[in-house]
Amino acid sequence: MSIIVNNISKDFGNFKALDKVSLTVKEGSLVALLGPSGSGKSTLLRAIAGLEEPDSGSIIINGEDTTHLDVSKRNIGFVFQHYALFKHMTIRQNIAFGLDIRKRNRKFVKERVEELLELIQLQGLGDRYPSQLSGGQRQRVALARALAVQPQVLLLDEPFGALDAKVRKELRAWLRRLHEDVHVTSIFVTHDQEEAMEVADEIVVMNQGRIEQVGTPAQIYDRPATPFVMSFIGPVNVLPSHTLLCRDNGLQPSHSEIFVRPHDIHIQTSPNGVSAGAVVKRVIHLGWEIQVELALPDNEVVVANLSRQQFSELELEAGQRVFIKPKDVKSFAGVAGTNYQAA
Repeated sequence: MSIIVNNISKDFGNFKALDKVSLTVKEGSLVALLGPSGSGKSTLLRAIAGLEEPDSGSIIINGEDTTHLDVSKRNIGFVFQHYALFKHMTIRQNIAFGLDIRKRNRKFVKERVEELLELIQLQGLGDRYPSQLSGGQRQRVALARALAVQPQVLLLDEPFGALDAKVRKELRAWLRRLHEDVHVTSIFVTHDQEEAMEVADEIVVMNQGRIEQVGTPAQIYDRPATPFVMSFIGPVNVLPSHTLLCRDNGLQPSHSEIFVRPHDIHIQTSPNGVSAGAVVKRVIHLGWEIQVELALPDNEVVVANLSRQQFSELELEAGQRVFIKPKDVKSFAGVAGTNYQAA
């Protein structure tokens, strides 16, 4: 089911949570609302769910105006960060809850619950209680309960935020596989850039109640529309345009700041005529890659990321003089965030 958010705004007192936001979510897609705390992503999700009513604008789900429709009539599955499972009910009873209150046939309920237990890979655990499951298992049960009533839209608010890093990583891959099986239009809120990049078909980057950019993970990362998106999605060096890194490499950015990804910094141990001199300040071993902090003569500090093979070939150490060249530099006109349509 497609979702069309048309020019909605929402204020909480003097705080503008949403500022004329417009967005189209394609049927069957998995979309991430990504942004820092206070960016409006959870408010937007709750407005789509009917848990918050916008002050202006409209929300269309599958061609129907649901802006003022009661939450119980929207056929939306909602998954909260902290599971919200019923502690006194077994896993089967938790999953069946929405079907039971709709007075569905007992045979259908039983079959649907068993189907979902298999889908979430918890066969044989249906008679346990939530307290007997791990955090990751409880979150799967919460997802199964939301899916039990066959919602037209699935909404997830920071679904993995309460879990440790290892379990989050496992559940991200599981959610992606689950979506490929059920194909329900899904929107999830996250502040974790890696999570959004790994799971979503499209990412909606939000900031201060507005949408900065909508695009695929590759589009957001490779072609950021604004300085905020460039800075928020992945690590980046933000430097004044007059830095020696630009001047010594013959670059003339048209704006006050330049943005360079750490993996776009090329390091050499000898000059080649188009590189800037720098001194290695610190070498940080991150396991899968090496991070190198470099000091320029104008006191600017640049961070570069190298593969272990590149680092081994260069044999870098603190205090060593090197020469660096940016492989890709971006600058922006500094336009403010605006509204976009996901294509």
